[in-house]
Amino acid sequence: MIRRIAPTALPVMVLGPSGTGKELVARAIHAASPRASRTLVPVHCGEVPADLLESELFGHLKGSFTGAHADRLGVVEAAAHGTLFLDEIGEMPAPMQVKLLRFLADGSYQPVGAREVRRADVRIVAATHRDLAAAVADGSFARTLTTA
Repeated sequence: MIRRIAPTALPVMVLGPSGTGKELVARAIHAASPRASRTLVPVHCGEVPADLLESELFGHLKGSFTGAHADRLGVVEAAAHGTLFLDEIGEMPAPMQVKLLRFLADGSYQPVGAREVRRADVRIVAATHRDLAAAVADGSFARTLTTA
């Protein structure tokens, strides 16, 4: 399956229990893809505090919130033309899911505090141990993220 999906530009969702090698699958997909010479940037969505996740992904401008003393690029820009691995995406808060959907739809995003929309060419590989069907059913996970 990795050999079939790696050459495409499609986003990928890797499902499985903790400790089963989901990050190894993501790295194999990246290594076998046309983006292999570019960066693979991993982000563990469950380890980044919810109020900082948007800044971590999309960056921020100086002064956009307390503690933003300088402009900061997000991991989306750091992974430009490469792969962004969103580990434990099932832990992503619902408001952030909406912003990620916009990015998945057309590659556009706004850094925190920015007025202009930016674009990035990044392949998304996401992973989770959660039962996403149950999370969609209870409303804690966006249905369209499971089919994007």
